[in-house]
Amino acid sequence: MACKSKTRNLQVFDTELSADAVEWCPVPLSHNILACGTYQLQKGAEQAGAEDVPHQRIGRLYLFEYQQEGALTPPLSELQRIDTPAILDLKWCHVAVSDAPVLGMATAGGEVRLYTLTDGPHGRRCLKEKTSQSVGTECLALSLDWSTGRGESSDMRVACSDSNGCVSVLSLTGAGLETSTHWKAHDFEAWITAFSYWDTQLLYSGGDDSKLKGWDLRTDCSSPTFTSKRHSMGVCSIQSNPHQEHILATGSYDEQVLLWDGRSMRQPLSETAVGGGVWRLKWHPTQPHLLLAACMHNDFHILDCHKSLGGGGGEAECPTLTSYILHNSLAYGADWSRLTPDQPPPASPEGSPRPPQTYLAEGVGHLRIQYESPTASFDTSLEDDAGHYIPEGLAPAAPPPPPPPPTDSGTTTLPVTALLASCSFYDHMLHLWRWDYSPA
Repeated sequence: MACKSKTRNLQVFDTELSADAVEWCPVPLSHNILACGTYQLQKGAEQAGAEDVPHQRIGRLYLFEYQQEGALTPPLSELQRIDTPAILDLKWCHVAVSDAPVLGMATAGGEVRLYTLTDGPHGRRCLKEKTSQSVGTECLALSLDWSTGRGESSDMRVACSDSNGCVSVLSLTGAGLETSTHWKAHDFEAWITAFSYWDTQLLYSGGDDSKLKGWDLRTDCSSPTFTSKRHSMGVCSIQSNPHQEHILATGSYDEQVLLWDGRSMRQPLSETAVGGGVWRLKWHPTQPHLLLAACMHNDFHILDCHKSLGGGGGEAECPTLTSYILHNSLAYGADWSRLTPDQPPPASPEGSPRPPQTYLAEGVGHLRIQYESPTASFDTSLEDDAGHYIPEGLAPAAPPPPPPPPTDSGTTTLPVTALLASCSFYDHMLHLWRWDYSPA
């Protein structure tokens, strides 16, 4: 019997600046708190007409609260906005620090900033800057990860990667953040770094040199424990599975999601083509086989990794259970909430999202997409196969619709109702949505 899978938009919020990171708070009693980060390149010529003024990367941090109030009230309400340097990544510490949730932020100023979630005026939650630490000169901090992914607080560290190809490990002390290790990890931008949540002395990194590397923090990190060239383009997303030991998910500009067993990194467990560069990957908070992928030029997808993780002998690909396709721009940020939308969702905003404009050069069947790094401007350069330029503001033809959910009820056997947030870049939009899934 065919499974049922449905997504519904609950709310759309205009972030004004280009949105690229979104994170639900994982700390109990604060699961209804959502943070969103933005990145905007402000060109010198746009600043008071001064052509010789250097470009600036500006950002804004938003804080939201989710409430289930009824069909006529938007569930997300804005609590706070903070102007910052451009934000490349956001991650909450998975446990409270001094009895309060702490949000980490990687900025275009080359630093890691920490904010504490506190009670503000009139009982509203707010963020207050706690501490910051530079990770290098003339670089962008591109990603960060906490060592606390399994909810353990005995080892509380932050790893950060940067545009100089370096990785830093920072320790959180009573005085703030202190750099304990810093090394050159990749030849070009180190897009991503992530802890093994099961052994936090192990760290992974991915770079624009198309390499995935492993590091043992008990050494001086002068050489990696392994180097994989299995991805054919820059590696930009990594996450350790907090539910199943040794399992690692990686994504790349090559539009592939790979699952790995960390004990044998020569060959991935599975390889899934998702049709867009994989900027972020997020495992479900409680379901070990569900993986959320933000796929840049091809929307957001939820993959069923059950068989690849040992539930059915391994799979060449992880089937797509659902796709969220209502964004009109690059899919960058996405995250699962630990809350469940138990009440009927609010009505969707009036009007349907405007379909993207399409352009195909005469006689050409597809477009070549050149991804450019955030160290430039996050812009993408689009050409057809004949080398013709596609005017700014016009997008390639929409990809074919995703395959229908698999009919094999042996993959995912339990009904799932999930609350998710996602954000997209050029249209500067944050979406709140729900996913309802029933295997039969």
